[in-house]
Amino acid sequence: MKHIFFWVAFLAAAAGLAWNVRRLIGYLRLAKPDNRFGNVGTRIRNVLVVAIGQSKLLREPVAGAIHAMIFWGFLVLLAAVIESVVEGLIPGGNLFWLGPVYSVLSLSQDIFCVLILIGVLWALYRRYISVPPRLRVDSAERRDAALILVLIGVIVGALLVSNAARLPAGEESEWAVRPVGALLRGLFDDPATARMVFEITWWIHIVAILGFMNYLPYSKHLHVLTSIPNVYFARIDESGAKLDKIDFEAEGVEKFGVSDIEDFTWKQLLDGMTCTHCGRCTSVCPAAITGKVLDPRQVIIQINHRTLDKAPLMVGENGTLIQRASDEVEREQAEQAGAAVLEKKLAGDYIPVEALWQCTTCMACVQECPVMIEHVPAIVDMRRALVMMEANFPAEVQPAYQSMENNFNPWGFPHDERAAWAADLPYVKVMEDTTEQERAELDVLFWVGCAGSYDDRYKKVTRSFAELMNIAGVKFAILGTEERCNGDHARRTGNEYLAQMLIQMNVETMNGYGVKKIVTSCPHCFNIMLNEYPYFGGRYEVVHHTTFISDLVKQGRIRTEAAAAQGSVTYHDSCYLGRYNDVYDEPRELIGSTAGHAVVEMERSKSRGLCCGAGGGQMFMEETEGKRINIERTEEALATGADTIATACPFCMTMLNDGVKSKDQDDNVRVQDVAEIVLQAVKA
Repeated sequence: MKHIFFWVAFLAAAAGLAWNVRRLIGYLRLAKPDNRFGNVGTRIRNVLVVAIGQSKLLREPVAGAIHAMIFWGFLVLLAAVIESVVEGLIPGGNLFWLGPVYSVLSLSQDIFCVLILIGVLWALYRRYISVPPRLRVDSAERRDAALILVLIGVIVGALLVSNAARLPAGEESEWAVRPVGALLRGLFDDPATARMVFEITWWIHIVAILGFMNYLPYSKHLHVLTSIPNVYFARIDESGAKLDKIDFEAEGVEKFGVSDIEDFTWKQLLDGMTCTHCGRCTSVCPAAITGKVLDPRQVIIQINHRTLDKAPLMVGENGTLIQRASDEVEREQAEQAGAAVLEKKLAGDYIPVEALWQCTTCMACVQECPVMIEHVPAIVDMRRALVMMEANFPAEVQPAYQSMENNFNPWGFPHDERAAWAADLPYVKVMEDTTEQERAELDVLFWVGCAGSYDDRYKKVTRSFAELMNIAGVKFAILGTEERCNGDHARRTGNEYLAQMLIQMNVETMNGYGVKKIVTSCPHCFNIMLNEYPYFGGRYEVVHHTTFISDLVKQGRIRTEAAAAQGSVTYHDSCYLGRYNDVYDEPRELIGSTAGHAVVEMERSKSRGLCCGAGGGQMFMEETEGKRINIERTEEALATGADTIATACPFCMTMLNDGVKSKDQDDNVRVQDVAEIVLQAVKA
C-alpha cells in the first residue's frame, strides 16, 4: 500500500513540476533568440567555479558560508533523495548494493544534515533578528524566505531522524556509517517504535521534497532550479562588458531596444527568473548607496514581474486568462484585465524611468551577482528604446548628442582644435602628415580621446604620456582632426544610431591607415575599441596607457630613481579599466615599485572599487537626488590620509578633482594620473 500511495504522489508531483517547467520555458520562448551555446568548456568551468564552488557568494564570507553549507549539503543529500525515491517506488529498493561507497554516502549525509541545519538557523537569525540592510525586504518576501527555510529544515531534520531509526527498525545496511544517527538511536531501541518513527519521518521527508520542488516555480527561490542553467548560459566575454550591436539594416525590424519583455532575449528573461533577491547588487550600486531611485535588484525583479503578468496572455491562442473564463461575463472581465496588463509599460509602470538614467554602468552589480545576472545590458537595452523609440531622455544629454554629431566630441569644442594640445611638441606626429614608410615604422597609434584633446586638466596627462613615449623611443602618431568621439557615451546612453555613426567613421579612418595597435589613456576608449569595435570591422590590439607604460618599464626603456618618493598615494580603480577589463595591478606597480610611492588602499578597491559617478553618460547629466557619487568616493579616498589620489581615467580625474575641491582639500591633496606620477619619477 505504501508503494501505491507513493507512486500516486510521485507521479502527481512530477507532472506538476513538468507542467511548470513547460510553462516557464514557454515564457522564455516569447523573447528574442540569443546564441549562448558555444564555448562549452568555459561554461562548464563557470558552473564548477561560480555555481558549484560558490565563488561569488564567498566574496561575502558570512552570508557565503551560510549559503555554501546549505547548497553543498543539498548536493551531498541528492543521494539520499534518490534512495528515498527508490525505496518508495520499488519494494525493498535501496542503495545498499554500493557497498563501501554507501559508507561514504551515509557518513557525508549525517555530517551535511547537521551543517544544513546550522545554516538554516543562521539564515533565520540574519533574516529576522540581525538583519543587514540588503535583506530588509517586504513582508511577502520575508514570509517566502521563512517558508523555504522551514521546509529545508523539515526535509533535513526528517532525514536525520529517519536515518537514526533505520538500524533498530531493520532498514539499515551493514555498510552504513552514521555518527549522528548513533547518538539518536537510543531513542528508538524498541523495534516497533523505531519502525513507526522511520515510516513517519520517511514520509515527511519525501513529501516535503515533492512539495518543495512544486512550490519553487511560484517562489523567489526558483533560483534553486535555474541558477546553474543561468550561470552556464552567462556571458563568457568581459563579464558582460560588451553591448550587442543593433542591425539597423535588418529587414522587418520596427523597434530598437527593449520596450517590453518580448524585446529582451530569452537569457534576459531567465535572469529575471533566477534573481535570488539577495540584494548584493543593490548593496554595491553607487546610485543606490547614495540614495537614488535605482535599485538593480528591483530592475531584475520587475522584469520578472512583467514577464509573469504579460507572458500568460501571450502564450495561449487567445490568452490563458480568457481561456479559463467559464461564462461570457467572466470572459469579458478577463479580457478587460488582460487589456489593462497589456497597456502597462515596462519602463514607467514597473521600473521608474529615472532609475534607468541613474545607472553609471559600473558593472558592480554584475560583478557581485552570485548567479551571474546581467543587469547593465538590460538597463542599456531599455535606454535604447527610450532614446530611439520615444525620444525620452534627460534634457542634459541632448547637447552632448548634438555636439557629438556636429563637432565629434560631447562638449562642442571646435573639431579643428583637436590636435592643438600637441602644437608645440615636435615629436608628436599626425597620421595624415606622415609618409607611407613612416606609418609602416610606427609602433602604435596614440588614441587621445575627447577629454585628452580638449579638457585643460587632462591635456596635461596627454602631454605627460606623450613625453614618456618620447623618452622611451616609442614611434607613435595621432589622428588629430581625423579622430572622432569613440561612441561610448552615445552607446551607453542608448543612442545606438549616433554611436554607430561615430564608430564607423573611426574604423574607416584607422583601417585606411592600416592601424594594428592602439594605446589610449581613456578606459572608455580602451574598452569600446577592444571589445566592441570588432563588431564593426575594427580589429586592433588595444592597450591602456598604464599597461603600456608598465611594459616600457619592464623593457628598461623607462627608468626611475631607486629612492622612495615622498608621500603616499591611493589609487582609484576606473570601472571600465578594472571590472570591465581586469586591469588592476599595473597602475599600482607603476605608483609603487616604479615611482617609489607608498600605496594605500581605500576601503573599497580593485574589483570592489566604487565608481566615480561619471560612467554611463552620467558625466553629462545632473545628480538631482541623494548624495553625489563623486563626493562619496572622494571622502573614501581622503579617509586614507594619502597625499595624492591617483587615477587612470579622464572622467575619474574630473570627478575626484571636483570632489576634493568641494571638501576644501585641493591645497592638501593632489589628483594625478598615473602617467604624471611616473614622469615625475623619471625626471627625479
